[in-house]
Amino acid sequence: MTDLHRLSIREMAEGLKSAQFSSRELTQHYLDRIAKLDDRVNSYVTVTPEYALAQADAADNLLKNGTAGTLAGVPLAHKDIFCTQGIKTSAGSKMLDNFISPYDATVVAKAKAAGLVTLGKVNMDEFAMGSTSESSFYGATKNPWNLEHVPGGSSSGSAAVVAADLAPFATGTDTGGSIRQPASFCGLTGLKPTYGRVSRFGMIAFASSLDQGGPMARSAEDCAFLMNTIAGHDAKDSTSINKEVDDYVANLNATAVKGLRIGIPKQYFNVQGLDAEVKARVEESLKTLENMGAILVEIDLNMTEAYVPTYYLIAPAEASSNLSRYDGVRYGYRCENPKDILDLHKRSRSEAFGAEVQRRILIGTYALSAGYYDAYYVKAQKVRRLIQQDFLTAFENVDVIAAPSAPTTAYKIGANLSPTEMYLGDIYTLAVNLAGLPAINAPVGFDKDSLPVGLQLIGNYWSESQLLSIVHQYQQNTDWHTKRAAIAEENA
Repeated sequence: MTDLHRLSIREMAEGLKSAQFSSRELTQHYLDRIAKLDDRVNSYVTVTPEYALAQADAADNLLKNGTAGTLAGVPLAHKDIFCTQGIKTSAGSKMLDNFISPYDATVVAKAKAAGLVTLGKVNMDEFAMGSTSESSFYGATKNPWNLEHVPGGSSSGSAAVVAADLAPFATGTDTGGSIRQPASFCGLTGLKPTYGRVSRFGMIAFASSLDQGGPMARSAEDCAFLMNTIAGHDAKDSTSINKEVDDYVANLNATAVKGLRIGIPKQYFNVQGLDAEVKARVEESLKTLENMGAILVEIDLNMTEAYVPTYYLIAPAEASSNLSRYDGVRYGYRCENPKDILDLHKRSRSEAFGAEVQRRILIGTYALSAGYYDAYYVKAQKVRRLIQQDFLTAFENVDVIAAPSAPTTAYKIGANLSPTEMYLGDIYTLAVNLAGLPAINAPVGFDKDSLPVGLQLIGNYWSESQLLSIVHQYQQNTDWHTKRAAIAEENA
């Protein structure tokens, strides 16, 4: 079968259960596509064919004896920020180019336990710091819709492998939009869960109070299958919440769109830099939801101007602290022939961290320094609380909040945006992480250059089922999530 990559996750699972094809055949199909096509996309850092086929054979045995779980034998790709035992885990950095993890992240362990097959580890902005993939030590990943454009970031490889059909779905992480923005740029569905819903154990830290793992796939249904696998409490993660996990697949039609109150923040649709075509596609998608029975309600989110400065104090401060462990001593890159311990630390860090990571470490270290801690970091945390309250007040009157996922479609590779321009591109996604809320991107059309546009829906705490359900029903009435880039239509 040459078109296995066109199947949905449900169709793959049912095909495996009914023995229409084996997990080995399905896995080999994807490995062949990766071998043929990925040199053009640059989405994988590490491909694991022997490991994947061994997992596929194990899944086939479970399928034969009737003990297989729902997703047993289905392949996936992991963002190279999740530790995988015995496999390189680089976080897109020269610093960890030689790091072979001695253990599995909880997300990886849960995927293994479910019988999912790991195709490999995918590219990303270095230490998840960036929105284009261009900060990766392994070079920029290309957007499958146009190989001259970026796929977004930091979960760039996760988005690109799904959009190019080099994996049926992928894990990603979202610290300030790193699932939603690349999902928007690549025409995918991507869910950033409530903070604490998915374990961060074994996920290389960028900003610990903001980081959250989640699924990236073509449809809300595909995302729901992966959420059923990776969500839940983990005693190894002190920020993981011990709260019952929904059956996200069973709940896909549980939320009534008729009567649903969708908040439209007037500040979001008047942001300088919002592309006219992005605005038009988002407004068209909201009209579709309105035709399905939703009620559009204009709301105020008065803290909008505070999102970028607040985030770009808190996130770099936490990054400065988290990345202090990379010292050239215990693991990771070590400079050659250091003169003394100070030279070892300085040269190892300056040689192995890229420019964007160094910039954020310096910003964060400055914000945490003795003379500026209260003026910058503490004040930013106070403003963060006001941003959270702004959302909670809005949720007293609406069920979800709608926004673009990004103010533009995908940039060209080498556009050389200034740091300020890049940071302002995160205007619609940052506040969700500051407040710890869940949010989802849904593909809603294209601009004149045939680049995808995304709608973001933001929910109240623990409303992942609701968000997936709304998008699933939207996707029953539209076909944007079924569109494929030209490279995805090629056969291996």
